[in-house]
Amino acid sequence: MIPFLSVGATYTEIKAEIDAAVARVLESGWFLLGAELAAFESAFATYTGAQHCVGVANGLDALHLTLRAFGIGPSDEVIVPSNTYIATWLAVSMAGATPVPVEPDEATYNIDPARIEPAITRRTKAILAVHLYGQPADMDPILEIAGRHGLRVVEDAAQAHGARYKGQRVGGIGHVTDWSFYPGKNLGAFGDAGAITTDDEAVAEAVRALGNYGSRQKYVHDTKGYNSRLDELQAAVLGVKLAHLDAWNERRRRIANRYLAELAGLDLVLPSVPGWAEPAWHVFVVRSRDREQVLNRLRAHGIGTVVHYPTPPHHQAAYADLDLKNGRFPISEAIHREVLSLPIGPHLADDDVSAIIEAVRTG
Repeated sequence: MIPFLSVGATYTEIKAEIDAAVARVLESGWFLLGAELAAFESAFATYTGAQHCVGVANGLDALHLTLRAFGIGPSDEVIVPSNTYIATWLAVSMAGATPVPVEPDEATYNIDPARIEPAITRRTKAILAVHLYGQPADMDPILEIAGRHGLRVVEDAAQAHGARYKGQRVGGIGHVTDWSFYPGKNLGAFGDAGAITTDDEAVAEAVRALGNYGSRQKYVHDTKGYNSRLDELQAAVLGVKLAHLDAWNERRRRIANRYLAELAGLDLVLPSVPGWAEPAWHVFVVRSRDREQVLNRLRAHGIGTVVHYPTPPHHQAAYADLDLKNGRFPISEAIHREVLSLPIGPHLADDDVSAIIEAVRTG
């Protein structure tokens, strides 16, 4: 069997470092809002090029608390991609606002800047751009549109740890960038974890307070907040893994380059990477009109595959209230019918990559 992703392999590779970090936390007796969190926040801010980082409990909370920090709520609208994981939409709903979907650029799968402006209304307060599959969205035109309309730009970088846009690392391009450290991410914790990065000190402090029961000072609560904090154990683990992220991403890039070269010419749509993008290659997504046949063939060879994602948000029962009928977003609907992801984890052996390529090619 070739697994889609070996999450445990990251621990095996750097076991001694992680064990030491975990032991340090356990021996300290301090498990929340301590030195490990402060150290990771500082290191991750530096890594992304942002001035501030605030750890939270998970990626969805990062998005939700960011929108709350901007004062976004009922009667407001937020532009979102129609092609994304549902968490992007859920964060808007949790804030009480309405997600307004915009179709992607079919080549990159990311939100199409040319389609954003027609979706803006007097109720629009922000554009939420997702760096889907680890490839940066085209941020310059998005920021230009936002500037003309007085909108905030929030980046969902849950899949883009280490990606670059026009040479700049994702994390400090828009007003706020939101992160998930779910275990399967390029930079993954050993449980749920998340963060925001931003150059806006006021927003950073607002998110920190909102995630700590609305409190900046113990037992003093300025707003109705939440309990969303990145704990010391996860912060310590993430701090260790951060030092290895670039090397792990480079392994992913080498696998992606093999796929791009050795699967060319087949009846598959391979990822299209603009010249200004350096993807993190969180997943390697291909498209096939005979997706089930390709999936079945790979599974018959013992190769793990995943569909990211089988059902677009506007077709989920959770958003039936928006009454977004089938056919309203044909690009997204076609993408969700046809995509599948090939294994691309940083611990995938060269022989396994060869076996995957052979299985795809001999179909």
